Amino acid sequence: MSLTMIKPHLWLATLAFGLGTATAAQAVELMEVWQSGQTSDREYAVARASHAAAQTQREQAKSLWRPSVGLSASAGLATAAQSMHGAQFSAPGLGQQTGVDFNTSVKQGTAGNVALQASQPLYHPERSAQAQQLNLAADMADLELLAAQQGLGLRMAERYFDLALAQEQLRLVEQQQLAVAAVHEEAVARFQNGSSPVTDSHETAARLAGIRAQTLAARSEVQLKQRRLADSSGLPQQGLEAHLPLRKLVSFEGELPALEPLVAQALQSNPGLRLRLLGVELARLDASKHKFGSSPRLELVAQVMRDRLSGNGDFGSASNSANRQMLGLQFSMPLYSGGYREAKEVEALRLLERGQLESELSREQVEQQVRASWLGLQVGAERFSALQESLKASEARLAATRLGREVGHRTTQELLNTGNDSLAAAVALAQAHVALLMDRLRLAALSGDLDEAAMAGINAALR
Repeated sequence: MSLTMIKPHLWLATLAFGLGTATAAQAVELMEVWQSGQTSDREYAVARASHAAAQTQREQAKSLWRPSVGLSASAGLATAAQSMHGAQFSAPGLGQQTGVDFNTSVKQGTAGNVALQASQPLYHPERSAQAQQLNLAADMADLELLAAQQGLGLRMAERYFDLALAQEQLRLVEQQQLAVAAVHEEAVARFQNGSSPVTDSHETAARLAGIRAQTLAARSEVQLKQRRLADSSGLPQQGLEAHLPLRKLVSFEGELPALEPLVAQALQSNPGLRLRLLGVELARLDASKHKFGSSPRLELVAQVMRDRLSGNGDFGSASNSANRQMLGLQFSMPLYSGGYREAKEVEALRLLERGQLESELSREQVEQQVRASWLGLQVGAERFSALQESLKASEARLAATRLGREVGHRTTQELLNTGNDSLAAAVALAQAHVALLMDRLRLAALSGDLDEAAMAGINAALR
């Protein structure tokens, strides 16, 4: 069989390819990547650690209304002197005396003090606001973890499909390199036989060199995408491959819901938006806390105390001791803080205003994102069908151009350009299918529903 008969079949075989058919059986599944990422992704690990730390805030809130007990003790050297004049004194057998003087003195004696005190808050508006803030902060931590879970799902899917597209791009470029190499060999053979000009050889050689450069770049891109996915998933980089959707458009159960109910659901359930709203409430409580900073406080207090001082002084040896017990109510009310509380309250009110504006901005952004993802799904199927037709037309055009070149109606340059167009159409089809799958995942994440079931649905679409 002649070289002229072999090369057309080689060209068509290498460029009339199907998407997602190479090494699919050995590729890791999206579900496996997502499950592994839950224990290996560093960003998600930080979110889990933050959530675990924040859960202690609920216990902190409870502790604010529990009794507090404190023990204090002191010991050391002490000097004391006391004088009293004009005192009244009475004792059995001595009668009552007035104008009595008392003098005590201890020099370099020993002193000790022991006190045990317990207090139970009864009325404390500032502490009430603090307890609400702590519980609210714990609720925010729950939402932050939920938002981190949604982000993990999107991040794993994006990196998975980035690798899949990079590997497909490499596969297509390598196949195109084989095809261009075949055309170059044919052009050289034809020139040597005197049936084609030398320009064909030069054109194919230049195109082959360019394709080799693209292949090297595509290989580097695959390695970078592998490393990125391996870092997040904890899977080994060596041999890491990802599935691509097949040429056939994946159909999901049920029709695409109407837009407005999806928007309403996202505005109610979006973790980021709910987090903003809780932040507004937290700022409101912060303002209340500083406002209540000058409010009266009432506590139930129990106290046991013992003081002792002994040593030698100007009047000989001396020893003084006192025991005190007390159970009662303690009232306190801050009167003036130098303007600190007032300034903190004004600051908290300004932060509250900023939080309200940020929540409105988040609400607007969530609505826009839902509409964008919904529109992507709505027009995605039609776009995919159009790109399918484009790929079929590109392949038919490639075959016709190849045949036209054989009979002299088309040039080698036209054949090479047609091959590039077919390559671009194949890549565009794969990208369109990935975009459809990602829009579905984004729509689920916007409502906080990107869970195992949602990931399993996408994973099934890749089999």
